[in-house]
Amino acid sequence: MTWRSGLIDRRSFMKAAGITFAAALSPQSLRALEQTDAVYASGFRGADGSFGIATVSERGEIVDRVALPARAHGMALCPSSGHVVAFARRPGTFAMIFRADRTAEPIMIAAPEGRHFYGHGAFSPEGRFLYASENDFEGNRGMIGLYHASDRFTRIGEFDAHGIGTHDMTVSDDGAMLVVANGGIETHPDFGRTKLNTDRMEPSLVLLDARDGRLIQKHTLPSTLRQLSTRHLAVGDDEQVWFAGQWEGARNASPPLVGYLRRGDDISLVTLPERVTEGLANYVGAIAVNRREGIVGLTSPKGGSAVTLDARTGEVLREERITDAAGVAPAAEGIAVSSYRGRFNDTLSDVAWDQHIIRLA
Repeated sequence: MTWRSGLIDRRSFMKAAGITFAAALSPQSLRALEQTDAVYASGFRGADGSFGIATVSERGEIVDRVALPARAHGMALCPSSGHVVAFARRPGTFAMIFRADRTAEPIMIAAPEGRHFYGHGAFSPEGRFLYASENDFEGNRGMIGLYHASDRFTRIGEFDAHGIGTHDMTVSDDGAMLVVANGGIETHPDFGRTKLNTDRMEPSLVLLDARDGRLIQKHTLPSTLRQLSTRHLAVGDDEQVWFAGQWEGARNASPPLVGYLRRGDDISLVTLPERVTEGLANYVGAIAVNRREGIVGLTSPKGGSAVTLDARTGEVLREERITDAAGVAPAAEGIAVSSYRGRFNDTLSDVAWDQHIIRLA
């Protein structure tokens, strides 16, 4: 099992985008793109209440916008084709696939009847398949939907996620394995975003065979942490998958909020200093790994905090107070961070950034 890295810089993005894309940009946007070392994408809510996905420079300047019909949550990138998919926020049923360079018309897909998207997904390495976390809300089980990229992302099947509240997921470099974070929380669209089982949650991390959905491993949390919803994933070096949680138990508890696993090993939990856990308000909204620097970034909108860890030791390297801290992604140096209040690194824009950022590659 190997994990893909391979980020491209602004020059590669510009080369792929071509003259037509550049010509459509405003002088300000073109200048921002020419001066950045990295290109990102993130969902946003505009000042007028509209929703979309923005292409963003490393300083946080908005380069381009693509409109969405409603609020998105997570995104996935296909390195081989350049496609980006934005998934609706739970319990939404749409996903939009587009190219940030606008060289193809967007494709809108919908979750099948009896399902809704959980806001995350991933492409197979060669770009043939899109995997999406979904909720079979009548059966109260998480599913992984399979969509065929060469047939306008037609849904061709599904795998059992072996858990409930299936949220984030990723794919190994060789495409052989899926890693799934089952948050353990029961929901139903009839009740909106209400959590129906916080007294009997079943969080887990699952490894699946990407060929047929066969269960390879399932890791459940200790009974004392059954109210720690395993929500988001980030891949580091040496086949290490980091995960971040959100605590649904007593407010005065101080549970571990982050950990990692490798195939064949059990879950390892990272014990943060109590002040750091308190600063995160028992809620990690996003996690990212900068492999080149060997660091892990965490953000908490509830705590207004961004934290950087050493990926080898789990030691806290940096803490920063950022009101409504939202998305996080690897930067050329360190970690890029956004906020619900419009901050993206050094720039404040007239948008509310959503909870996740991806670096385009």
